[in-house]
Amino acid sequence: MKHLLPDTTTQTISIIPRIYATNVTLTLRDDSSNVLTTTLFSAVRSGNYLNMSGVFTLKEGGFYDLKIYNGQGAITESDLIYRDKVFCTAQSTDQTSNEHYTVNKNEYVSKSGNNDFIILWVNKWTSTESRTLNLQTNQQ
Repeated sequence: MKHLLPDTTTQTISIIPRIYATNVTLTLRDDSSNVLTTTLFSAVRSGNYLNMSGVFTLKEGGFYDLKIYNGQGAITESDLIYRDKVFCTAQSTDQTSNEHYTVNKNEYVSKSGNNDFIILWVNKWTSTESRTLNLQTNQQ
C-alpha cells in the first residue's frame, strides 16, 4: 500500500513493475465515489525501481486503486504493469518509530481525575427482622 499526502505538492511514487517502461499511464480510482483519474507520466528507472513524480488531487482519509499501464493512449488490461492501493493521509505513518495511522488522532482528550467510585450496598437482611426458611420435604 502506498501512502500519499492530501496536498498539491509534487510527490513521487516508486514501484517495482512487471515491465520497465518510460512512458506510462497512471490511473487512480476513488473507492468511495468510483471516480477514475488518468494521468500520463514519463517514468524514470532508478535501480530496480520505476519513479513517477507528479501532483495528485486526493482527499484526506481516502482509499484509491492504483493501476499503472505500459504506454500512453489506448490501454488495455494486458498493458498493466503494476497494481496497488493508495491511502491518502497527512499523518506520519512510520512503523519503525511506532507511528501508526489513527482515525481520531488529536480528537480524544482524556480527562484528569482519580477514577474513584462509590458502591452503595443495601442490606436486605437487618437485625430487627427475622427470616425463616421453611423447608418442605417430600414424603413418599
